[in-house]
Amino acid sequence: MALMITDECINCDVCEPECPNQAISLGPEYYIIDPGKCTECVGHYDTPQCVEVCPVECIPKDPLHPESHAQLELKYQHLMRAVPVTSEG
Repeated sequence: MALMITDECINCDVCEPECPNQAISLGPEYYIIDPGKCTECVGHYDTPQCVEVCPVECIPKDPLHPESHAQLELKYQHLMRAVPVTSEG
């Protein structure tokens, strides 16, 4: 499943920079997670980093976006292909 941020969010700003997929952004009232970009950190970390740093525990799984671990892995692979590769030098 993708994750979601509930209205218990205190806008502390710690989750947004932790997301490796840039799935978290400031919404009209509190932070939101784009379910199209959220992989629960599959492919990057063993646990969702936003959940790890959230001081109020307001980031549960989103019941409107159920996904298996395999589906999250496929989404991760798709997102990584969409990232432009730059060369230095």
